[in-house]
Amino acid sequence: MTIALFSESYLPTKSGIVTVVIQLRDQLIKQGHRVLLVVPETTPEFSTQGNPDFFRIPSRPLGLGTDQYFTIPNFKKIYEFIKSNNVDLIHCHTEFAVAKTGLKCAKKLHIPCICTTHTMWTEFYKYYLPCANLISPKWIKWYMNRFYGQFDSLIGVSAKARNYFKRQDMIPDTPSVIVPNAIDESKFQQKHLTLAEKKKVRAKYGIGDKDVVLLFLGRVAEEKRVFELIEMCQKLVAEKDNCKVMFVGSGPAYNDCLKLADKEIKENKIIFTGFIEWTQVHNFYESSDIFITASLSEMHSMTILEAELSSMPIVVRRDDSYLDSVFDGVNGFVCDSEDEMKDRLIELIDNSRKRKAFAKKSLEITSNFSIKNHVKRTLFVYDEVIKNYPNKIDDADVMKRMAKKIK
Repeated sequence: MTIALFSESYLPTKSGIVTVVIQLRDQLIKQGHRVLLVVPETTPEFSTQGNPDFFRIPSRPLGLGTDQYFTIPNFKKIYEFIKSNNVDLIHCHTEFAVAKTGLKCAKKLHIPCICTTHTMWTEFYKYYLPCANLISPKWIKWYMNRFYGQFDSLIGVSAKARNYFKRQDMIPDTPSVIVPNAIDESKFQQKHLTLAEKKKVRAKYGIGDKDVVLLFLGRVAEEKRVFELIEMCQKLVAEKDNCKVMFVGSGPAYNDCLKLADKEIKENKIIFTGFIEWTQVHNFYESSDIFITASLSEMHSMTILEAELSSMPIVVRRDDSYLDSVFDGVNGFVCDSEDEMKDRLIELIDNSRKRKAFAKKSLEITSNFSIKNHVKRTLFVYDEVIKNYPNKIDDADVMKRMAKKIK
């Protein structure tokens, strides 16, 4: 079949959504399907000029401390692109202008359109939208319910994501099927670092061989609760001389974080790297010892899966998005407060044997999120939606049959 993926984000932006889109496209092509991408035109090194399977939307950097791009899609040109390529299904990974264009194309062409939900907008819109304090939460809920309700089916990346939209005050009648995020090892990690290469990465940031390195990697933003995480880390490094913390990435809260951690930065106890190219991020996972996050805004964290693939113990705040990936006392710790996180981290810092045992379990857990099964589940949803179109699928029945067929 021919599938069109619509996304507001694309390389060089580093995000879970970009990772999902790239992985899905590559794997669908390997399965013999044709995949078109409708994404922003970004930087010259990621140009796809001349590739007939890409439609690049003119865009400008959004700014506001982000690496996102702002687009104004030309519906007529995108519609002609989709129509001329005989697309069977449109799959959106966004909620803004690009997705609205995808929906409009699907309705005009009488083909199904589905959307993967990556964000709980009614809870976290104030962190993403300019002038959010001027927007009513009720309006956000009304808009998002109206928008998502137009799709033939939603894909939830976790039970948390599906349950969120199935609430009675949301859109319980819109089909939603769980397809967990996955990690493509061959794309994420071309090769493992040697011990010498790990030492080189650490030495660049003044990290010694005996230091235990805690890693946060991702968007440095308020909704990720980075300020709470920094304050916990400040207490931690004050107690443990052999502990260092790395914040890898950038975002709208980056400069405020530098100010908050100024003392520890000068002492080289807390390290901020700034933006790192997506092809290099695996170096930081492999050169660190424990992955940490205090975020409660995830749907199904790609960075958790990447850390587990890199054999890292995980320490998180308790949240339903981690139910199938972080198991307390097995491959990490699930904590109810930042103080508990600090205590658990000290336990791991002082116990290298436990770190190694947790690391081994993390790697084992990634087998549940193979890219092979992710694509099988996604294609199962595609087939069901196309087969039933223009009627809605019975999502509970689809998930039941999919679970039996794909282990």
